[in-house]
Amino acid sequence: MSSEDPFGLFGDPDELRRRMAEFAEQMQGAQKVAWADNAIKLAVDMTVAALQRINLQGGVDQQAADLRQAMSTLFPEAVTLVREAREGFGT
Repeated sequence: MSSEDPFGLFGDPDELRRRMAEFAEQMQGAQKVAWADNAIKLAVDMTVAALQRINLQGGVDQQAADLRQAMSTLFPEAVTLVREAREGFGT
């Protein structure tokens, strides 16, 4: 028994520190996954919300052109969020 643990409740202090460090790493990994999931969900939600607000008028060709125009603005923003989420997950 060491003086740090006089009753022997936690075993080897170095082993306890190592296990606590492993646990902290696992929690950080879980936080990264949660952040990435939230960023991806946000990108999808923003895109859907923006497309739902478009007031489509005219014929089918005009409506398709309006949707393409909106997506050319929205898509790069969504891709940026997803890319940043993936980069955050990979580090």
